[in-house]
Amino acid sequence: MSTSPARLEGIAEPGGICISDDAFRQVRGKVEAEFADNGEQSLRNIARPHRVFSVRSASAPEPRGAPAASLLLPDKPSIAVLPFANMSGDPEQEYFADGIVEEIITALSRLRWFFVIARNSCFTYKGRAVNVKQVGRELGVRYVLEGSVRKSGNRMRITAQLVEAATGNHVWAERYDRDLADIFTVQDEITERVVAAIEPELYSAERFRSHRKTPESLDAWECVIRALSLISQDTRARNTEAEALCRRANEISPGYGQAHSLFAWVITRRTLWSGDVTTVAVEANTAVRTALDLDERDPWAHLVHGMVLWRMRRHADAVRAYRRALELNPSFALAHALLGLPLAAQGLHEGAVIARRTR
Repeated sequence: MSTSPARLEGIAEPGGICISDDAFRQVRGKVEAEFADNGEQSLRNIARPHRVFSVRSASAPEPRGAPAASLLLPDKPSIAVLPFANMSGDPEQEYFADGIVEEIITALSRLRWFFVIARNSCFTYKGRAVNVKQVGRELGVRYVLEGSVRKSGNRMRITAQLVEAATGNHVWAERYDRDLADIFTVQDEITERVVAAIEPELYSAERFRSHRKTPESLDAWECVIRALSLISQDTRARNTEAEALCRRANEISPGYGQAHSLFAWVITRRTLWSGDVTTVAVEANTAVRTALDLDERDPWAHLVHGMVLWRMRRHADAVRAYRRALELNPSFALAHALLGLPLAAQGLHEGAVIARRTR
């Protein structure tokens, strides 16, 4: 039996409006209104309770005790790429702007370690003035990427900015000025640069977020992000701390591939200060194999596999592992940098070229 307007009207506040769960799903993100989740409600002449939402204008104060309708944040970082605004006044540039956004969404989806909202959901905001906090609530994301495109003659200016949805704080912003000799080449270049810039900024933002929590309350992802930060400090003590965090992440979430691959990295790094790499080779390779079995398309798993192979002086195999990581994520700066090591060890000129490019 349907939830008729008359039944919903009976539970609405004086002068207020209530809608059903079905109606909410259809209008969410398409109307200039905000909604409060009133939970399961018993309606007249209907046997089972129905979830009901009350409607209020964007400027109306939130009713006391009624939480705003929102989606739960996933365990790992999440991002929505909003349609870029066309600032040119030329409708033809809509195709260019939409193309860049689609390419960025596709490229970000390759990174695997965070959740990317699908194009169709993001494009419901096209042509609308939106508040990133509202987008974060409606789509259940921690970060929002927005931008604009402006054409003047044969020049194009593309801007992009990454915003933390809950606070509205800017995490990163950049501007790109390009000639439009080849529109697809420009789209590919901007996509690669934006994704390469966003990934380390997201890691940094997540590290600061994780440090707001006590060590005992960390989830598996937060253990990994703290371990990455400790590894970058390049000391024996910090590496030992990182190893403990990776072991804990594997205990919390045995099916989390990046925790296994990072564990392989830290135990291999342990031999920089003591012991030969052969003492950890079996354990490191087992961890890498577990990570690859969990997600063969994870660039991090192939990157760390390359690191282990490099330390074991299996240079040709390390090259193949690094190249596979770059096939899966062409914007993976660390993989570009590390690929140069086994190439140079084999006396290949390409290693020097890569080293210069990644400086």
